[in-house]
Amino acid sequence: MRKQMHLGALLFSSGHHGAAWRRPHSTIDQVGQIEYFEKLAQLAERGKFDTIFFADGQSIMGGYYGGVSYFLEPITAVTAMATKTSHIGLVPTVSSTLYDPYNMARLITSLDHISHGRAGVNVITSMFDEEAQNHGMDELPSHAERYLRADEFIHTMIELWDSFPAESIINDAEHDRWLDRSKIHEINHHGEFFNVRGPLNIPSGPQGRPVLFQAGQSAQGKNLGAKYAEAIYSVAWDMQEAQNYYQDLKTKAARYRRPTDVPAILPGLVPYVGSTHEEAVRKQAALDELLPLEDSVAQLGDFLGQDVKQWDLDAPVPELPDVREFSGPKGRYEVIKRIVDTEHPTARQLFQRLAAGGGHATVVGAPEEVADMMQKWFENGAADGFNIMAPTYPESLEDMVDHVVPILQKRGLFRKEYSGTTLRDNLGLTIPNK
Repeated sequence: MRKQMHLGALLFSSGHHGAAWRRPHSTIDQVGQIEYFEKLAQLAERGKFDTIFFADGQSIMGGYYGGVSYFLEPITAVTAMATKTSHIGLVPTVSSTLYDPYNMARLITSLDHISHGRAGVNVITSMFDEEAQNHGMDELPSHAERYLRADEFIHTMIELWDSFPAESIINDAEHDRWLDRSKIHEINHHGEFFNVRGPLNIPSGPQGRPVLFQAGQSAQGKNLGAKYAEAIYSVAWDMQEAQNYYQDLKTKAARYRRPTDVPAILPGLVPYVGSTHEEAVRKQAALDELLPLEDSVAQLGDFLGQDVKQWDLDAPVPELPDVREFSGPKGRYEVIKRIVDTEHPTARQLFQRLAAGGGHATVVGAPEEVADMMQKWFENGAADGFNIMAPTYPESLEDMVDHVVPILQKRGLFRKEYSGTTLRDNLGLTIPNK
């Protein structure tokens, strides 16, 4: 059977373009309504997508682009969406820096039960000191410490998921035994960051363990993903960068004796789809024209950790320092540095490139052109699929579902129907050895 790609939809606000909320008839007034996200989830499910994914932050982010930020809490939101869908996977984001593993293992296992086996979880380490200051800290721990904690967080969460297996429920009323307690065990975890006795007080869900996702781009982030993740949301501006990341991650995963198809690598993709190439270009240009310049400057300043207000807008971007000198989120910085070093854009051009997705791959064209680009990456060791970051909702996602997905299906590159009932089924994953 021919290998097929995976598709996810990263749901965010009224769209991933910084000016999406400013366009006529935008959906910005609906982002606090669960019905809005339920409809988007149903749209992605109609397109047979593997997952819907909610990013998250623990503070009001930035202040640029009208202050558009995270709104609904992800686990709550995707749990609600579970009741309005039947096949699509549900992946909220959680921070290993700001949560503890027992509560998180319990929440995600509850989601797995409620969704009948469609739960995943994207583990991040958080990015900004403002988030830490909402959780009793003056600033985030160092990058290195955050990833040490993340490793222990995931390890402990997995131990908890395995501590109360579903088969321990025997429901033996005759002998007054609902549980076979011999199958339930304490984990007695005593680590550098967590002390957890266990067991979890909820049995494992329909797919045994929820599916682990991760999105690290730094060296430590990639090592963490290679060790634990079953799918990775990556950032790559062009195919060469995507291929380098793909090969590096797969090599690292092999050192942990992971199966060759695990983890699945899913770069973010920002699609502008038109009936013709020219129409797609016009769609992108119309959104770019709505970008407030001062917001683009503020966003780039946050990404680079420096003041960019004095840059000449129509001169090439100054050379950026080596990533080793940068103390902020390294993955995004590396992507922007690659764009600057390879394309030598002006500041104005760089602002436009980052307007939707902040450095993720962008494709502009007719449906066939978009499908061609996706197929090229998929068949040339750059991606196992894509995490779709629609510039506007619902229009851009509708364009993918109604016009691009049918082409991928016709080419045998994407499913026409779901193959199973759980997220593991649809990702082709087995339950890892305990």
